[in-house]
Amino acid sequence: MSSVIIYSVVTMSVIAAFAAMILFFVAKKFRVDEDPRIDEVAALLPGANCGGCGYPGCRGMAEALVAAADQGDISSLLCPPGGLDTMSAIAGVLGFAAVTQESTIAVLRCQGSCEHAPSKLTYQGPQKCAVAHVVFAGENGCAYGCLGLGDCVSACKFDALSIDEKTGLPVVDPEKCVSCGACVKACPRHIFEMRPKGRKDRRVWISCMNKERGAVAKKNCAVACIACGKCAKTCPEKIQAITIENNLAYIDTKKCIACGMCVPVCPTGAILATFEPPKPKAKEVAAVQAETADNAAVKG
Repeated sequence: MSSVIIYSVVTMSVIAAFAAMILFFVAKKFRVDEDPRIDEVAALLPGANCGGCGYPGCRGMAEALVAAADQGDISSLLCPPGGLDTMSAIAGVLGFAAVTQESTIAVLRCQGSCEHAPSKLTYQGPQKCAVAHVVFAGENGCAYGCLGLGDCVSACKFDALSIDEKTGLPVVDPEKCVSCGACVKACPRHIFEMRPKGRKDRRVWISCMNKERGAVAKKNCAVACIACGKCAKTCPEKIQAITIENNLAYIDTKKCIACGMCVPVCPTGAILATFEPPKPKAKEVAAVQAETADNAAVKG
């Protein structure tokens, strides 16, 4: 009996020693030496793991930055929560000049509030925008507007979004928004857009996504863009930042100088700005009123 035990112990010991040798040689053969800079860069990132950079967590972003550094350019990468200070620190570690990318912020392109776009029916179903978007156009009838069920609020990890009880629309807190882009991905209607904060926080944008013809859009929302083209005509000739496509105006952030001249000429109030726009001249007001009256007469 004792000999059987001895033989068993010896056999198991030989097998264990042989397995250990195999594991040793395999580990040595397939060992991957990780670049120590990855740990340095990861330590500088905020650790939010929000995915705003487009990579799976801060570790993934750190690996991408080191790989880009080996290619000689990291300018296309940005950590939204960390901002320019974090990216400048990382650039220093990787041997590059300070990053000077323009900061951005989430902008809601919809004004379909309870006042501007009254409900025509009541939705009874899962309180998720993703579900409601598939089921129907919306309580106000606009198939392009905000559903108000808060998928964007749930997706924001920085408490920068909330639903205004009075308007029924999400509100972006500029002090908390880190431009991670989570709201952009979460919204099934794609009504959030990351736009540059602008010099001295001056921004102008078309707060509408409705691509239906003007008359139809206005029936569902009083402040819908009707693609009249007045904003495009008002934009300075040398700038030409506004285009009309698919019955909807759009302001190009790369061209816009945030002069605000387009804001007061919009007949529906679909253009918003973060500053007080210049008041239109009396002649311009009269021209807009006359054109609006003519259009109403033709349609009537």
